[in-house]
Amino acid sequence: MKKLSVLGSTGSIGRNTLEVVGRNPDRFTVCALAARNNVELLESQIHAFKPDLVAVSDIAAAEELKKKNLSVEILSGEEGMIAAATIDTSDMVVSSIAGSPGLVPTYEAIKAGKDIALATKEALVMAGKLVMAEASGNGVNIIPVDSEHSAVFQCLHGRDMDEVSRVILTASGGPFRNKGLSELVSVTPAEALKHPNWDMGRKITVDSATLMNKGLEVIEARWLFGLPAEKISVIIHPQSIVHSMVEFVDSSIIAQLSLPDMKGPISYALSYPERFGDVLPPLHLAEIKELTFEEPDREKYPSIDLTYRALTSGGTMPCVFNAANEIAVDAFLDDKISFTDITRIVSGTMDSHKVKEYETIEEVLEASDWAKIKAKELLMEKIKL
Repeated sequence: MKKLSVLGSTGSIGRNTLEVVGRNPDRFTVCALAARNNVELLESQIHAFKPDLVAVSDIAAAEELKKKNLSVEILSGEEGMIAAATIDTSDMVVSSIAGSPGLVPTYEAIKAGKDIALATKEALVMAGKLVMAEASGNGVNIIPVDSEHSAVFQCLHGRDMDEVSRVILTASGGPFRNKGLSELVSVTPAEALKHPNWDMGRKITVDSATLMNKGLEVIEARWLFGLPAEKISVIIHPQSIVHSMVEFVDSSIIAQLSLPDMKGPISYALSYPERFGDVLPPLHLAEIKELTFEEPDREKYPSIDLTYRALTSGGTMPCVFNAANEIAVDAFLDDKISFTDITRIVSGTMDSHKVKEYETIEEVLEASDWAKIKAKELLMEKIKL
């Protein structure tokens, strides 16, 4: 039986993870749960899965949960999240804390020798060099949970990386795929949150609309699979059936297909190297009828060029790219800036950054903090106009 710590248990990935666990009580048990502030849902998860430890990053929410007199240890803040990530009894940590707060708990879990089911792409975007080196040194397996990276991981299974020409990450194109560039200026947060295929958190859904999420996935793929930027490409695939592809040196391509449901890649990550059945409904290609692909419009989606700029610059630039985007997306969701201002703030923050090579997590966090301050300065200038 595999023993799990689930970080981000009340988010989309966390809820789907616990649904998979609930369907397979003979395979998995939950040692720890961690969440930000959704006390009501977390309480129900505690009753259902009976963890030994619960962590709540929001201190006020943690105090509220403690008042419910649940028979479980409840910790708070970053220290609590780290405790949940490193609890002795767990074998694997499902890392699905959204955004930069997921970096330190994930890194500490790796240092503690826990295998990682990784849905927190920011851990590799911000500090890929350190995270992968620590995983290698501790014999830790990092199994991707993002549908695109899971697809690549499955396509590469048992393959020699010297045979790989490139990986091709698919993107749905989000809710604005058929809108022109001029129309994007006036789109609202409510419109951006209507993803056509996937049920995701608010920040990730907006990132999907800007294709920034795909940019973060390109950087994550660079570290997960040890590939240079020129061997990672992006293609728009509106149906979200082909989750990604690998092209080999003989120009043949292997793709991974399934219906768009995160329980598929979550189940694979939890059960790897095995698979178990009754995870997803079967895929009937004759009913799908059509699978289409198109190149992303780089004028419409400037996040793609910003991604490769961040990768080429290296060092702290991917971390700055990510942090500035977090600030810009929050501002858009709060109706403070337009949709197209998101990438402008990211670009402006990158323009102001002097790249540094990092050797410690503290240096990464310093770069992230700098980028957030700079992005907020640019945001205030934008608001004043």
